[in-house]
Amino acid sequence: MFRKEKIAIVILNWNGVKLFNTFLPSVIQNSVAENIEIIVADNGSTDNSIIFLSENFPEIRIIDLIENFGFAEGYNRALKQVEADYFVLINSDVKVSPNWIEPCVKRLREDEKIAAVQPKILSFNQPELFEYAGAAGGFIDKFGYPFCRGRLLNKLEHDNGQYNDASPIFWASGACIFIKAKTFKKANGFDGDFWAHMEEIDLCWRLKNKGLDIWYEPQSVVYHLGGGTLSYGSPQKVYLNFRNNLWMLFKNLPPHKFKRIFFARLVLDGIAALKFIFGFHFRSFWAVVKAHGAFYKNLSSLIRKRKEIQTLTVVKEHPEIYSKSIMWKFFVQNKNKFSELNFNPNK
Repeated sequence: MFRKEKIAIVILNWNGVKLFNTFLPSVIQNSVAENIEIIVADNGSTDNSIIFLSENFPEIRIIDLIENFGFAEGYNRALKQVEADYFVLINSDVKVSPNWIEPCVKRLREDEKIAAVQPKILSFNQPELFEYAGAAGGFIDKFGYPFCRGRLLNKLEHDNGQYNDASPIFWASGACIFIKAKTFKKANGFDGDFWAHMEEIDLCWRLKNKGLDIWYEPQSVVYHLGGGTLSYGSPQKVYLNFRNNLWMLFKNLPPHKFKRIFFARLVLDGIAALKFIFGFHFRSFWAVVKAHGAFYKNLSSLIRKRKEIQTLTVVKEHPEIYSKSIMWKFFVQNKNKFSELNFNPNK
């Protein structure tokens, strides 16, 4: 089935004991093979996660990280302790379906240029809908705003088979991503400074800058609960999204677009902050201010990272980056489906 490649399914956990009985059984039942290891890396949980796992799921290997390093650095530290050909990073609130592994591993195996693959991600609570974190594969617009096939901003589409074609994408969701272990390690993994949110987009952008590809594989289907750590409207989530998006753009934008796009993004963030004020979302307003403060505070580190990335960059233009503004399309032109964008990155 999987030949002899070693596959490590790694779930990063933080205080997720309440999720285990709902989601872990599907992973165990649908991942049975001699060369597959299921690992839970515990990110300094303060609940009884480790004891519960030991007593109820003894077949799972536990990596105790002792403290909470966040999503990005937590995975970096855990995966240094894992030997495998393929890493499967999956959230603790994801239910998988039969035959979810083979289609993604097959695609990775058959093309040396493909670095990572994302399955179709549907909503756990409403399985007829795509799920926010990844849907049918991720993209960004020219200003760095993420969106997906099946999800524009907060608008989710029904899964009617409209995205059942395997195809290149710009980023694969950290909720469930298959990635070649050697590629992950050679790229030095996620940027640990991100803590959480958009670290997978940053990683995929870095990989694509090196001439590698990211794919979406619809024959593999998983169901994501979402919002398990931070609720979607949380000020902390707003802060991380705005901060990390700035960091990602600063690091990865090609030189010929850098000044124009980055300045425009700063202006757009200012508009977003004003919108929060007029909507009486004062905590979100201050989250944006705090995010920009963190950007300037870390500027010297970001300059160093940008130099390193640009030195290794061999591909500067990516057809999977939408050349227009997703915000304009959504809020002004009322386009709320991927198909309405007339965006075909495969042409």
